[in-house]
Amino acid sequence: MSGFKPYPAYKDSGVEWLGKVPEHWALIPIKHLASLNPRKSDFQVGIQLLCSFVPMEKLKTGVLLLDEERQIKEVINGYTYFEDGDVLQAKVTPCFENKNIAIATGLTNGIGFGSSEINVLRPNHCVKAEYLYYRLQEDNYMDFCTSSMMGAGGLKRVPTNVINNFTIAAPGLAEQTQIARFLDHETARIDALIEEQQRLIELLKEKRQAVISHAVTKGLDPTVPMKDSGVEWLGEVPAHWEVVRLGALYSEAADKGLPGLPVLQVSIHHGVSDKELTEEESDRKITRIEDREKYKRVRTGDLVYNMMRAWQGGFGAVRVEGLVSPAYVVARPEKNFEISRYVEQLLRTDRAVEEMRRYSYGITDFRLRLYWDQFKNIRIALPPEQERQEIMKRLALVTGEARVLEDEAAHLVSVLRERRSALISAAVTGKIDVRNWQPATADKLVHEPMPMTAEEPACYKVSPEGMA
Repeated sequence: MSGFKPYPAYKDSGVEWLGKVPEHWALIPIKHLASLNPRKSDFQVGIQLLCSFVPMEKLKTGVLLLDEERQIKEVINGYTYFEDGDVLQAKVTPCFENKNIAIATGLTNGIGFGSSEINVLRPNHCVKAEYLYYRLQEDNYMDFCTSSMMGAGGLKRVPTNVINNFTIAAPGLAEQTQIARFLDHETARIDALIEEQQRLIELLKEKRQAVISHAVTKGLDPTVPMKDSGVEWLGEVPAHWEVVRLGALYSEAADKGLPGLPVLQVSIHHGVSDKELTEEESDRKITRIEDREKYKRVRTGDLVYNMMRAWQGGFGAVRVEGLVSPAYVVARPEKNFEISRYVEQLLRTDRAVEEMRRYSYGITDFRLRLYWDQFKNIRIALPPEQERQEIMKRLALVTGEARVLEDEAAHLVSVLRERRSALISAAVTGKIDVRNWQPATADKLVHEPMPMTAEEPACYKVSPEGMA
């Protein structure tokens, strides 16, 4: 890796995924460095005490969100136990591949319980938790574990024996500390750049949505006379716009599906797809019915929505003839088949989404359904056709420019993440020598390699055979 020198001498590890490693590093299976999912400590006396509680969604890369507490007696059975200083790593897909891993620190009473899908690695005297945290993010380890996963669909897990028996090369404790210190500094810089680009992407999206929202509810001419629409969510609209019920523009359609037509997906982020998506292209698991006649047929210009997710954005205009789920509602324009592209943009505004939510029925948010009889009564404001076309052209230009910037920022985020991953892998496998590294702001740089300390434990002085 440019900017960093390799170690002076290497040896052949004899392990395929390690290759050559620094000459003074020891080859050690993970099971000799850390206990995987150790037993609970003896804290029966304090069973009434509070402890930290960590659901899976609160374990991220380098972050353990500690905003929940439970009594130990409530969670002692059925949850994963850990203590301050343990390294926590998600064991189930896709959280494992996302590198959801962190060191447990600051736990209430030093004790935590969490999701049963979390693996706990308790470092012994041969390894620093900070080094192990980075070592478990290394690419070869991640790839090997991912390829060894067992289970089906979203329930694939890494077998414990794969982790226990994975052999790594590791330096002594002092050098581990230096490597972790180096990576803390460098990854923090990269993470700050990633966060900056992600904020830019969010700002661009917010600006794009604000432009769309204003254009489809107020028009492009700020000097045009306005009128009260008589509809609370719309407020004032241009005086020459028409306020209409969706039922005056659309009728419900339920045409039987035809073999040979593509099954289109309705996404809350992207609307209706223009082709049949593969499992890899989809943003969620795909379950398809073999008999395509059981689907609903849609035509170009139809407006389709998912009854349960319409208020979240699960709708869109159809751009190609195809099929959609029989559980979806298909609204077919009575006259103008170009109108749905405009209506889609209008219904994606925040206030329109809230209006669809208001018209939906259900006890909780995740059970809300927007039926056709309610959907058709939602009122919107429409400009004349020529003005509508002008608005759509303007929006195409503005959103196109914004998406170019968003794509550039997203590409940079991807490059930075690859850089972060490569840097971690190079440091923890000994491809680069960081023993002399000091932060750029340090007053004095170290010029001599960091020596092995006399107190290094015996695990760094045995042969690979001795560690088997």
